[in-house]
Amino acid sequence: MKFDNILSEINGFGKFQIRLVLIQILARITMPGHFLLNNFMAAVPSHHCNISALDDGGFFGNLTQEQKLAVGIPAEQDGTPSSCLMFSEPQYQYLSASNSSEDASIVQCQNGWVYDNSTFKSTLATEWDLVCSRKAMNRATATIFFIGVMCGAPLFGFLSDRFGRRPLLLVSYLSSMMFAVFSAFSPSYVMFTIMRFFTGMTLAGISIISIVLNVEWFGIEHRTFSGIIISLDWTVGNWMLAGLAYWIKDWRMLILVVTSPLIMAVFTWRWLPESARWLLANGKADTAHHYIVKCAEMNNRSKCMANITPEMLLESTETKTDGRKYTFLDLFRTPNTRKIAICSGIVWYGVAFTYYGISLNITGFGLNPYLTQLVFASIEMPMKIGVYFFLEKIGRKQGETWAMLLTGLCLLINMFVAQDKEIIRTAVGVLGKALSEASFTIMFLYTTELYPTVIRQNGLGYTAFLARLGVSISPLIMLLEDVWHLLPSLIYCAVAVGSGLVALLLPETLNTRLPEFIEDIEKPRVQSTRRKEIQ
Repeated sequence: MKFDNILSEINGFGKFQIRLVLIQILARITMPGHFLLNNFMAAVPSHHCNISALDDGGFFGNLTQEQKLAVGIPAEQDGTPSSCLMFSEPQYQYLSASNSSEDASIVQCQNGWVYDNSTFKSTLATEWDLVCSRKAMNRATATIFFIGVMCGAPLFGFLSDRFGRRPLLLVSYLSSMMFAVFSAFSPSYVMFTIMRFFTGMTLAGISIISIVLNVEWFGIEHRTFSGIIISLDWTVGNWMLAGLAYWIKDWRMLILVVTSPLIMAVFTWRWLPESARWLLANGKADTAHHYIVKCAEMNNRSKCMANITPEMLLESTETKTDGRKYTFLDLFRTPNTRKIAICSGIVWYGVAFTYYGISLNITGFGLNPYLTQLVFASIEMPMKIGVYFFLEKIGRKQGETWAMLLTGLCLLINMFVAQDKEIIRTAVGVLGKALSEASFTIMFLYTTELYPTVIRQNGLGYTAFLARLGVSISPLIMLLEDVWHLLPSLIYCAVAVGSGLVALLLPETLNTRLPEFIEDIEKPRVQSTRRKEIQ
């Protein structure tokens, strides 16, 4: 009897699985709060040079604020004051009909900046003057955070495959809280970026371990639903971020508040089960039997476990465990697994690169950032519900391919929409964001089904590493708009289309058993149907 048969017998989607999902909501809703935090924490409000030094105690001091800006700061082509330049001396001729500025000396801001605090009370940009020549340092905060996620993904993937899903989740909870609090109280930019790096590293554990733990406890017939329902945590977290950022305008307090659900997650961790699949794959049949019995009892299927012993569970994995320890190298040792690793890595890079390219540029559509964030979050819910029915009909491979290709199409369309058409640009952007979110949701589920249990976390760690590599580079791509304003959009579009085509090289996993060992990948997958018992 296969393990999936046993899981179906004790109900692969009952109270036990529902409780498992609900417990992990507390931790998972913190992830969008941190992953998209730079939309508000690193926001750059309107600003101009501090021209108080131009006050010579004479005529300048009697001018209105509007007049001071006119004589102290050169105007841009649209008539607004320059953000990064000022006159070395007041240009009083601008107060008269004469606009002659032949002798005007224009210099970089000499005494800091004055910021518009009507939308944001305090951000990284206003606290450490990360504007103008230092604007790349502001963008770099997101990149450094995602480099941390990139490093943490393979680390926690390896450790959770070695020591189990449950203990590493607790490590992720505690360390994420610690580093987030340290970052909120950082007195300097350098300390802040270091703490954000480690926050990203530890949050990566929550991201990749929680979804695997959930999927490994769901039966074949409910696996698609499990992947979608888990992804809704991200949507809830997105909604929360939009509301919290609206009410909390100080970036330090915002970090603390979006991290606070982890406190409850630590207390509820005691009720999380270990993955029975992982336990069996590592020869721990007695412990696996304990958790499966608890699952059967909670799902009112205790009779199904009456004749099942730990020895029978061990036999259900087909391949005897020999104490072998698996590493990342096992992802590339055999032909089929190697192909999956290479192709899934490329697709993940493109999915994350495109998703965060859209998500971290909410001010690029010309509307209120809080409203844009709320709209982006709200469109995810109907899209994910649609994805569920879509995946059940045509499968993961076609779903992922079309989601990425259509995302690229939306990016292409927006390249030809004028900047002053805010409503149209936002509508197309929201559709592209929804399709990009769909590709993210599909790929998370798809990846857990592609890799066998013994290297599943290694596989997710490896793909998450490549995904976060894409995310790390994504914010910096926006700096290329100084070269050509359409270049960032063109790059995002090309990457989306290219990764979507690579997805066609992956095998379909709809209604197939989760592979337990590498040997299961190197032989044809066993299909399952809804009309007959799993083979």
